[in-house]
Amino acid sequence: QLQASGGGLVQAGGSLRLSCATSARTLYVMGWFRQAPGKEREFIAAISGSADRTMYQDSVKGRFTISRDNAKNMVYLQMISLKPEDTAVYYCAAGPLLTARKAYYNHWGQGTLVTVSS
Repeated sequence: QLQASGGGLVQAGGSLRLSCATSARTLYVMGWFRQAPGKEREFIAAISGSADRTMYQDSVKGRFTISRDNAKNMVYLQMISLKPEDTAVYYCAAGPLLTARKAYYNHWGQGTLVTVSS
């Protein structure tokens, strides 16, 4: 089970940190996705089980950082320099493969809404 939190309203240029709590004992790959109104869910970032590898969507590189604390069963998405186009519902997900393809993520949490005002 996955539980995402940390969303909210922030002005452009601001920061937010999203958290995802997982009860899984297996060190799955963890990913963050987002879905804006009227758009498909898109990949944002992923991190390997041991946290030695990460991958990002090009549009968030340098602004978003994914991390995890396996001792606490938590995954985080630190977001800085937020833009209005980052507005979306953000989801955390778990799967066996470090990939941007959402089909490979078979466990999903509920979303948390991030709204960036201009």
